[in-house]
Amino acid sequence: MFGYGAILGGGIGRDLRFGVMKLYDTRARAAVDVAPHDGSTLTLYACGPTVYRFAHVGNVRTFLLTDLIARAAALASYKIKIVQNITDVGHMIDDTGLGGADEGQGDTEDKLLAQSRTENKSALDIARFYEAAFHTDLARLNIRPANSYPRASETIGLMITLISTLIDRGHAYIGGDGSVFFDARSCADYGAISGNRLDALKPGHRFDGETDPNKRFHADWALWKFAPSTRTQLVWETPWGVGFPGWHTECSAMSIDQLGDHIDIHTGGIDLRFPHHEDERAQSNAFAEHDVVKHWVHAEHLLFEGRKMSKSTGNVVLVQDVIDRGFDPLALRLSFLGSRYRTQIDLTWDSIAAADAQLKKWRQRTSNVAGGVVDDSAKQAFTAAFLDDLDTPRALQVLRDVEKSSMSDADKAAFILWADESLGLDLDRPADVVDIPLEVQQLSDKRAAAREAKNWAASDELRDQIAALGWEVRDTAGGQELSAK
Repeated sequence: MFGYGAILGGGIGRDLRFGVMKLYDTRARAAVDVAPHDGSTLTLYACGPTVYRFAHVGNVRTFLLTDLIARAAALASYKIKIVQNITDVGHMIDDTGLGGADEGQGDTEDKLLAQSRTENKSALDIARFYEAAFHTDLARLNIRPANSYPRASETIGLMITLISTLIDRGHAYIGGDGSVFFDARSCADYGAISGNRLDALKPGHRFDGETDPNKRFHADWALWKFAPSTRTQLVWETPWGVGFPGWHTECSAMSIDQLGDHIDIHTGGIDLRFPHHEDERAQSNAFAEHDVVKHWVHAEHLLFEGRKMSKSTGNVVLVQDVIDRGFDPLALRLSFLGSRYRTQIDLTWDSIAAADAQLKKWRQRTSNVAGGVVDDSAKQAFTAAFLDDLDTPRALQVLRDVEKSSMSDADKAAFILWADESLGLDLDRPADVVDIPLEVQQLSDKRAAAREAKNWAASDELRDQIAALGWEVRDTAGGQELSAK
C-alpha cells in the first residue's frame, strides 16, 4: 500500500492514442478536459468524513471517487496531490441548507457532541475512534491514502484568519449574538454549482418558528457560531467571543491552506452540492478574489436493496457487514466499478456475491501464469475508457473481452494484472484453493448441465444432493459457486 505522493504516472507516457483525461464538472454540466493548472501536478481536495459514526458503503463509494481520479491521473502521466479533511467539529445535525438555514442558535447540535453524549465519551475520543475506523475501511477497499488529512479542530487559527479577511472585505458581518455570517448577496454568481437562486430560497426557521434575527438576509450562513454556556466541548476564544466554526468555513480554510488558491478538482457526494459546496465556493472565492476551484466533481447516491440507507429502515450496511458475510471487501469495490461514479446504483447482497465470485475467477486466471505480453490495442481501449470520465463499466468490459479472446493464457493474465493497477482489485493475490470432494464436484457438473438444458427439476434435486453432503451451491453471474456449510 502506498500513498498518492508515490504515484509519478502510469508509465505509458503522454500518448494521444489514449485521449485526454475527462471528468464531469457539476458546474459546467458537462464532461470536460482536466489537466493540472501547473502542467504537472493535479491538486485535489476531497470532502472527508464527519467522524461521529462508522462510514456506510454509500459513503465509501464517494471516497472511492478520489482514488479513481488518482489512478486515472497516473494513466495520464500526471502527478497528483490530494488533501482530504476530517470534520471533527461544526457539522450540525440539521445542516440541510434549506433557505440557508444554518442557524446554530440552540436549535442545532453538533453531531460529535450528540454522539459524545450517546456513548458517554469525550467528543475528541469519539472523533479519533471513528477517524481510525475510516482509515481502516479505506485500506480494506484499496483506497490509497491522501497526502494529508487536516482536522478541523486543529486548524481553528486558519479559520479565524479567513473570517477576519471576509469581514474586512465586506463579505461577512458580526451578528448581535457574536456569530459571524457570510453575506450571501455579496457573491454575484451564487448558485453556479447547484443552480439555486438566492431570490428563490425560502427562509429557514429556528426551533421557535422564527427566522434568525441576527441575520441580515435569510440565506446568509454562519461562518462562526456563538457557543451558549451549556456547550463545554469543542469551543474556542475568538475576537468575536467563544464559539465554534461553521461546517462550510472549515473546508475553505483547509483547502486553501493545504493546496493554495488554485485547486484543480474538488470532490464529494452529490448531497454536498448544496449548500455545502455552494457556500464553500462563495467563501473561498471572496477570500482569494478569484475562482479557487476549477472543477467540482460529485459522486451519486447509492441505494441498498432498492432503498436509501437509513437507521429508520434498518438497512445501513457497513464494510464490516460485508466481511462478516464472508465476502472479500474488494467485492464492494468491484460492485461500485460496475457503474459510473455519477450514476445512482442499487447495491444488493446478490450483486456483492457475484462480484466476490468474479474476483476469485480473475485471481484463478492469473495464478501461476507468467511471461505474457500486454496487448497494446486492449491497453488503448481500457485506458481510453478510464480517462473518459472514469467509464469503469466500459473498462471492465475490455477486461472481459480479453478473457474471451483467443489470446494465450499468459497474455490474458498479463493484461488483467496491468489493468488492475487502475482497478485496484488485488488480482495478483493468490486464488483461494478450495478442496472440493470428487463426488461433490461431479454432482455440481451434472447440475450445471441440467441448468444449461433448463431442466430445473433435476437442478433442484442435484442441489439437495450436494447439500446432503455438507456443501452449498450458489448461482452467480460467473456460474456456480461451491462452499462448505
